[in-house]
Amino acid sequence: MRIALTLIIGIHGLIHLFGFFKAFVFPGFQGITQPVSKFAGMIWLLAFLLFAITLFLYRIRSQAWWLFCCIASITSQVLILSLWSDAKTGTLVNVVLLLAVILSYADFRFRKLIEKERSVLFQHLKTINDRIVNAADLSALPPAVQKWLFHSGITGKPLISNVHLTQELELRLKPGQKKWIKASAEQYFTVHPPAFHWNLETKIAPFLSMSGRDKFENGKGEMLIKLFSLFTVAHAKNNAKTDEATIQRYLAEIVWFPTAALNDYIQWEGLDDLSARATMEHKGTKGSGIFYFDENGQFEKFVTTRFMNNKDEEPVKWIVTATETEVRNGIKIPTACEATWHLNTGQWTWLKLNIGTIEYNQEIKQ
Repeated sequence: MRIALTLIIGIHGLIHLFGFFKAFVFPGFQGITQPVSKFAGMIWLLAFLLFAITLFLYRIRSQAWWLFCCIASITSQVLILSLWSDAKTGTLVNVVLLLAVILSYADFRFRKLIEKERSVLFQHLKTINDRIVNAADLSALPPAVQKWLFHSGITGKPLISNVHLTQELELRLKPGQKKWIKASAEQYFTVHPPAFHWNLETKIAPFLSMSGRDKFENGKGEMLIKLFSLFTVAHAKNNAKTDEATIQRYLAEIVWFPTAALNDYIQWEGLDDLSARATMEHKGTKGSGIFYFDENGQFEKFVTTRFMNNKDEEPVKWIVTATETEVRNGIKIPTACEATWHLNTGQWTWLKLNIGTIEYNQEIKQ
């Protein structure tokens, strides 16, 4: 895509030199049959320079490229209208470039939205002053949870107040879909108060991109999906089903920062030697699920019933299963997981994820 757009901008820009040549260098130039005044020739040269700047900014990935491209394309189109019989085919190129500008600006706006929301998220973050977890902190928890936390290695480590991680994903967007779609995601968590912000980027077809953002903040959940960062495909917020589903997601994902299990907003109920139910409540939103562990205390899976969307009448069984476990930053966590919906028509494993980088207790710059 970048190569194609580079060629389009470069070739289209060079063609604008024809008008300059016609006015100043080769009056008999047959590429343009109509006369071109010297003033108009200078405007054709200006259009070439604008496209040259656009190309440079695009290649260095400057967000300003779309602004120069917009000015260059409009200037070009005015010139084309003045020499319509010779230059009309350039209109199609300008339309393509203006569409690219619109999509680039939409992506720019979407990224700015993400930056703004994350800034708000971190404004409420409370640090924990590097308090160290000890065995006594675990003593009131059910045996299965104690074993998991000991096994993960959190004792002797500071409490985690914030998390930043990256993910490589494979998605199937609907039941029965065989092809996996690759995607990348970035996520931030805060522990006091409990919140997360997650955004995704993927191409669902060669020229069809999708951006997504989920967040949980102040006990409220929100999910947003856009095509080309422009057209809203789904947007769920301000309803109890989305809030509950999002707090359940937060609960499932504490396995990446296990010291969160010690917080008062999570209540634990032992079920047997290998499982425990966790119930999380924050700002009036409540969700629960069951954590399962192996005999060594290693996390195996999280099971709950969860609303797939806010139109569902009943929640659906949802399972997150750990497929790989590694030690990161001195703590043993699941680094590869699968998420599966248990539908009436059968199981739908829709997500596979791998943790790329994960960092704890980073200094947040506002």
